[in-house]
Amino acid sequence: MAFFSSSTTPTTPYFINSFTPSSGLSLPSSSSNPLKLPLFWPWQKVKVGPLSVSPMGFGTWAWGNQLLWGYQEAMDDELQRTFNLAVDNGINLFDTADSYGTGRLNGQSEKLLGKFIREFQGGKGLQDDIVIATKFAAYPWRLTPGQFVNACRGSLERIQVEQIGIGQLHWSTANYAPLQEMALWDGLVAMYEKGLVRAVGVSNYGPKQLLKIYDYLKARGVPLVSAQVQFSLLSMGEDQLEIKNICDSLGIRVIAYSPLGLGMLTGKYTPDKLPQGPRSFLFRQILPGLEPLLSTLNEIARKRRKTVPQVAINWCICKGTIPIPGVKSVKQAEENLGALGWRLSSEEVLKLEYAASEAPKKMVQNVFQTR
Repeated sequence: MAFFSSSTTPTTPYFINSFTPSSGLSLPSSSSNPLKLPLFWPWQKVKVGPLSVSPMGFGTWAWGNQLLWGYQEAMDDELQRTFNLAVDNGINLFDTADSYGTGRLNGQSEKLLGKFIREFQGGKGLQDDIVIATKFAAYPWRLTPGQFVNACRGSLERIQVEQIGIGQLHWSTANYAPLQEMALWDGLVAMYEKGLVRAVGVSNYGPKQLLKIYDYLKARGVPLVSAQVQFSLLSMGEDQLEIKNICDSLGIRVIAYSPLGLGMLTGKYTPDKLPQGPRSFLFRQILPGLEPLLSTLNEIARKRRKTVPQVAINWCICKGTIPIPGVKSVKQAEENLGALGWRLSSEEVLKLEYAASEAPKKMVQNVFQTR
């Protein structure tokens, strides 16, 4: 059985949630309160090529990653409840990758997603509407289109579906192995033509390379529907804004990963209270200069009766992107859902961006992002 969106929605490429705070439909900030439905109406889903997805998706990088996110298999029951809560509340886009999962747990994120879909008890309609966007790694040994198609078949087997919603190139090899890049592009075309994916996208492609692959795919009759890029109040540099402008002009949807800056925009951490693991080094460099931004986030959150993460995610939605914050607990999912059903004012958006521009150091861009 294939899991993808079957909803009928308007054909406008960028139909953005138009709820206002007065709508009364926003999720309470406190996780102890019951959820209020709906957070958005069916016609407020976002078009991504042939697919209709929720205004926000959830990322599953942490599902299987022991090094950065401290994953343990004992967390799986909590992850299942997290998934169920998300789907029950209208989230139908889940982003993953064939490289998610460390060591022996490589591919664990895809396996868990497949398991959670099969065991979902909330109704077949919701289950069939789920869109999985997975990314295929440009490993050095994937040198031919056929090897890339086989990678897609491997993901299908792990997720146990007949068709993937969006098949994405995880990164470009243009900076270090340009000959491999063309094989990957041809592999993307092949998996689309074989019906293994409903749509194709890219991740970590800079503006120049994005235009090149768009033109190449268009010439082959394959539409490029999405471009995934690090995008947040800490990641809105010239490249990000140029990518966004290109996507808007070509009808490509921007999927914003790390909308909370790996956690720096949650308000949970300070220079004296850092996360464990590799993130602590990055946080130590950036957090001391974030006081103006975090203060502004807090101020708006208090006035809106929201939380800091909800405001930061809502900013991404207001910029016309689909944020995919990571979740690994019911509490996180509840909080992230509170970013839906309302919109920051244009004044608040500008205020946040000005505060962000004052930060002396921004997020380090992905090493694989091309120009």
